[in-house]
Amino acid sequence: MDKLKLRSTIEAARASIPEEERHAASVQIRESLLDQPWVQMAGLVACYWSIGTEPATHGLVFALWKHGTTVILPVLRDDDDLDWAVYDGPDTLAPGRFGIMEPVDTRRGVDTIRTAALVIVPALAVDRSTGIRLGRGGGSYDRALARVGPNVPTVALLHEGELLDGVPAEPHDLPVRYAATPGGIVRTAPHLP
Repeated sequence: MDKLKLRSTIEAARASIPEEERHAASVQIRESLLDQPWVQMAGLVACYWSIGTEPATHGLVFALWKHGTTVILPVLRDDDDLDWAVYDGPDTLAPGRFGIMEPVDTRRGVDTIRTAALVIVPALAVDRSTGIRLGRGGGSYDRALARVGPNVPTVALLHEGELLDGVPAEPHDLPVRYAATPGGIVRTAPHLP
């Protein structure tokens, strides 16, 4: 299946999940992540502000911030690369490009993600054996993942059924080390450190 068809199939499946079920799934993902020592010890976490039918990150971002973690969120630049700014509570967000909420804090630059101890990214699917993630097609997160250190945990948040035995890949597609689903956290890409 090609990327466009797979994206369309997954987006349709996500839209069919009842809101209560999506909410419960997001809570399970958040709690599983917060139970991980490598999440608890991360002083700087790069995350994203979820939209639409994505597994919700709002509660996760807030919980990390309340725990004392510095959370940076992406700011979509005009060239579709990701700049980063610090989240400092729910009142510090404003709509950015495409209406996606972004921190109003000073932009820290595209290379700020290099300093993150944990990177949480959106995905429509992840290949369970290679860790290759299927994004929305803009390439923004592949560029950001290329800047992440080799030993930094990278996690894609997924609904059940989105961890697949095969995801179409192109040379620029980069893997994630973990997939977090309502059923738990799965280590992908065993070839990575």
